Amino acid sequence: MERNTTNRREFLKQAGMAGVATGLSFTVLSSFGKGYAPLADNITYKQQPLPYDYKALEPIIDATTMELHYSKHGAAYAKALGEAVQAEGVNTASTSLESLLGNISKYSTKMRNNAGGQFNHEMFWKSMVAPTSAGTKPSGKLLAAIQKDFNSLEAFTAQFTDAGKNRFGSGWAWLVVTKDHKLVVGSTPNQDNPLMDVSDLKGTPLLGLDVWEHAYYLKYQNRRPDYINAWWNVVNWSVVEERFKAAHK
Repeated sequence: MERNTTNRREFLKQAGMAGVATGLSFTVLSSFGKGYAPLADNITYKQQPLPYDYKALEPIIDATTMELHYSKHGAAYAKALGEAVQAEGVNTASTSLESLLGNISKYSTKMRNNAGGQFNHEMFWKSMVAPTSAGTKPSGKLLAAIQKDFNSLEAFTAQFTDAGKNRFGSGWAWLVVTKDHKLVVGSTPNQDNPLMDVSDLKGTPLLGLDVWEHAYYLKYQNRRPDYINAWWNVVNWSVVEERFKAAHK
């Protein structure tokens, strides 16, 4: 077992950026509805500095995983996105990343995978905070909305956990607010997200969880449910609440 884990660790280090920008063919589903409020995160086309040290989320997320995830996988999406926008003539000064995602069916598979990868990861980094002995919980109007739409915080947590646990292969679990201001939980494959016009799940994302293996394999191996259960201890609910407020302006 130790040898297999070591081999896996070395594979991830050597693979680094390889494969994260690989394109897949997708079927266009339905049109993206207009009118979603902008997020409070101000996510751009370029990778931003990580808002904490690589070791800040330990013991929930180990420093090695965080470093590889940010400096290799995350950086690869940002780099490939830059190549795609240049090749496809996107004016990043006048086109927000959110707007591009809302019309992603007009662009290449490379654009879809890497615009999603950039947006999702930048949001993910900001959705986490160093764990404390007291843990983190939502409050105020966000908590009230969760209790209204899911009956209880515990029911929401269970539904979100299941969305991540049951996502086949690689992808993301999401909490979104819809155009009619209802909170909904769901998941998307690969680097798709609820802002995309090709996504079944649509809404303004408030919280996203990366369930690709590279996000947890070094520490949790194949135990994705253990990773998700532990991850709740580093959710930055203050940031989620700011996104919730922005979506209701």
